[in-house]
Amino acid sequence: MKAFGHFLFASFLLLFAINSNAGSKVGYIQMKVVMQSSQSIDVGKRLMIEFKPRNAELEKFRKQIQEKEASLEKDAASLSQRDLISKRQEIEYLKIDFDRKKNRQHEDFLLRKQEELNNFQNNVNTAVTSLGQSEGYDLILYNTGGYIGPKVDVTDKVLKLLK
Repeated sequence: MKAFGHFLFASFLLLFAINSNAGSKVGYIQMKVVMQSSQSIDVGKRLMIEFKPRNAELEKFRKQIQEKEASLEKDAASLSQRDLISKRQEIEYLKIDFDRKKNRQHEDFLLRKQEELNNFQNNVNTAVTSLGQSEGYDLILYNTGGYIGPKVDVTDKVLKLLK
């Protein structure tokens, strides 16, 4: 008898839930499409432009090291042992400095990339909120669910709002 009461109560809750959500408006956003959109790609382009001078500087520094190595290899026979050791040590210090600069730039790039991704995600969230409020959505999902029908896909609307 107790089991029947629990079953009846669960059935009542299920029926109530179905009836209360009958008028709900639900939307879905394909984040893969958003992340491959022109707006997202523009973020990557801005980062590449921002770091282009630093990349060029690093490349110039790397070439200078290679030139010093080539020069040392060419002149090694005519140098004293002391001068040879000194120049090799100088090149090693330059390589260490190069590695530091390269690592620092990589870390800076990762930080800026994360900042830009966070800003982009905030813009997406703002667009979703705006769409939800203006068109009366009760729920908009991001990449969740096993099957999402085309009637609830609002990805294109969000992309328009991002422009």
